[in-house]
Amino acid sequence: MVAAAVILPRAFNHPLLNDSKKLTEAQRKILRPIIESEAIAWAVSFISPAEIDEINILNASFLGMHRALDQLRHSPELILIDGNRFHAYSNIAHECIIKGDGKFRSIAAASILAKTHRDEYMIQLSKQLPGYNWERNKGYPTKDHRQAIRLLGANAAHRISFTLLPEQRQAPFKG
Repeated sequence: MVAAAVILPRAFNHPLLNDSKKLTEAQRKILRPIIESEAIAWAVSFISPAEIDEINILNASFLGMHRALDQLRHSPELILIDGNRFHAYSNIAHECIIKGDGKFRSIAAASILAKTHRDEYMIQLSKQLPGYNWERNKGYPTKDHRQAIRLLGANAAHRISFTLLPEQRQAPFKG
């Protein structure tokens, strides 16, 4: 899991900036260096599959957001969260906004950084652990990814708490 935090200048605007899910991969790649260079502060954090298995996906998302906030070189005045739940952080006020990445530039920017850093990591992972097609499926449980797990087994990059195959829970990790 990848989480990001971004503090943008008040006047920041870019015609492509939008909910990352509404952008193509090429558009996100264009925006990433612009966001990283023009943001007042930005940070990205990674939560490992083992951490997710230990604390569950929801708590892992809170942990990821907190880790990203910990890395910011400037403290935000208000934390805007994409979603409906968040654990308070360092006595800084926060607001949860459902579909916030389509409503607030800073949330959209954070979403773009999280996705592009995740995609970059998945490409690296596909070289380290070939055969799972992570460079294409980005970790989503596509048909070819499920077939790769059947053939190659699960490994430490997979969450055992997320069952991709009925037999996955019983199969030991490989690699």
